[in-house]
Amino acid sequence: MSNQPSDIEREIEEARERLAGTIDQLLYRSHPKTIVSREVAQVKAFYVDAETGEPRTDNILKTVGGVVGAIAVFVLLRKITK
Repeated sequence: MSNQPSDIEREIEEARERLAGTIDQLLYRSHPKTIVSREVAQVKAFYVDAETGEPRTDNILKTVGGVVGAIAVFVLLRKITK
């Protein structure tokens, strides 16, 4: 590495370009719409098989069972406290 002014200027410009690219990536990844779309894709992937497009009934049934169980607990607690 030489310490010629032109070499130093080139290195500084390369570093600026790398930093600008990193900042652009961070801005994209932290944008609310990007975050929402990423989360929606994760939820869809949990309930729909990506290869076939068929619903994953095992995961759907687990979720429904959890919701029904939670509702049953709340109903039972309300009856006990009355």
